[in-house]
Amino acid sequence: MRGVIYARYSSDNQREESIEGQLRECKEFAEKNGITILNSYIDRALSAKTDNRPEFQRMIKDSAHYKAVLRKNSVKVVSATEPISEDSTGILLESLLEGYAEFYSAELSEKVTRGLTENALKCKYNGSGLPVGFTVNNEQYYELDPLTAPAVLDTFKRYDKGATIVELVRWLKEKGVKTYRGKDLSIDSVKRLLKNRRYLGEYIYGKITIPNGIPAIVPQDLFDRVQERLVKNKKAPARFKAKEELYLLSTKLHCGLCSAFMVGESGTSKTGKFHQYYKCVSAKNHKGCKKKSVKKAWIEDIVVNATMDVIMDDAVVEYITDLVMELQHRENVDLPRFKEQLDETEKAINNMLNAIQQGIFNKSTKGRLDELEAVKGDLEVKILQEEMQRPLLKREHITFWIHRFRKLDITKPEQRQRLIDSFVNGIYLFDDRIVITFNYKEGCKTISLSDIMSAVKKSMSGSDLSAVSAADQVL
Repeated sequence: MRGVIYARYSSDNQREESIEGQLRECKEFAEKNGITILNSYIDRALSAKTDNRPEFQRMIKDSAHYKAVLRKNSVKVVSATEPISEDSTGILLESLLEGYAEFYSAELSEKVTRGLTENALKCKYNGSGLPVGFTVNNEQYYELDPLTAPAVLDTFKRYDKGATIVELVRWLKEKGVKTYRGKDLSIDSVKRLLKNRRYLGEYIYGKITIPNGIPAIVPQDLFDRVQERLVKNKKAPARFKAKEELYLLSTKLHCGLCSAFMVGESGTSKTGKFHQYYKCVSAKNHKGCKKKSVKKAWIEDIVVNATMDVIMDDAVVEYITDLVMELQHRENVDLPRFKEQLDETEKAINNMLNAIQQGIFNKSTKGRLDELEAVKGDLEVKILQEEMQRPLLKREHITFWIHRFRKLDITKPEQRQRLIDSFVNGIYLFDDRIVITFNYKEGCKTISLSDIMSAVKKSMSGSDLSAVSAADQVL
């Protein structure tokens, strides 16, 4: 693993020496867990209440964006002094806010689907991305773009005759063809272009597909030949990607004997069989720990199933909902303050208006009223911005979000990863038990060897795992 260190001390009660201590602890942690440090970022005498810190911003710029973006890029934030995060419920809130758009989309769709469906049945443009080669007229109907539609047809013809995707990207750039956002077409966007059935004249919106609903650019026989070539060219990389599995428990799985990370490893046996497993970093580096490696699929299945058991417990869902409701009110200190200031300002405006009604009106009165109105407008904008950046969620939003996890397909790696990232704080693997801590107070579950066997037999009935012991999963 590779990583960076971020250290900071505030101007309140810390000194330069605290930076040295933080760096020392972080470097010791990195050495213990096999992490190669690429860079260090240090902010001196700056409060954590703001992210307007030069080194913090440099770190964010170097790494990507904030936690959500880091997570999407497989970058994880860990603490050198707190393997089990003390603000674990905050992780739940972050995940919930990321998923809030899902609730909003579901709620909004009930209100607007009818109108959008009517538009779709008339083959009208319903917003979102507009494919290269099309424009939209004043009545929202698709029309061919005389400048780019011929280039789309030529792109299909060139690929059919043997041009590569990279060559097409270069050719389209030379022709000046851009996306509807005004950007050059990339490799991925050209691949999507070659698969887009709208070029056959199909109108597509959600589950609604209407043949010949829009003008066609590409004939059927050419489109079919292009699809056949795309499939042939995809087979080789698809076989390679099949082995590129995520290690779901990275930075969460700890050795129960020495507390070091257990990291993903893979290898091929003498028989040619491909193996994936987790190995203690200390044991791997021969630093005295004797913890044996454990098979990846086995330990991940146990954690995923234990987490799903938590999600299925209605009492736990109610408890988590209460915690998140309390936390979001406690964390957002600006919104209540802005609302309180707005209330005071509106009272002052009402007092001024009452004074005017009583005949008290002069330049000072008017100036003060204008000033209060300006303050009111500014506060209303701040409140709106705060609510957009961190919407105040209702109970039904939170329970809706948690219940969505009950419908996850836990056979899919990306959905398993989402479940683990949202709810699991840390896992300690001992020789006789597994201790799982979840992202809510008192959220801890210990599974003994006998519990593991019962869980595996119950959840993996009919599979190879149900017929073997936990000891057989150790390498």
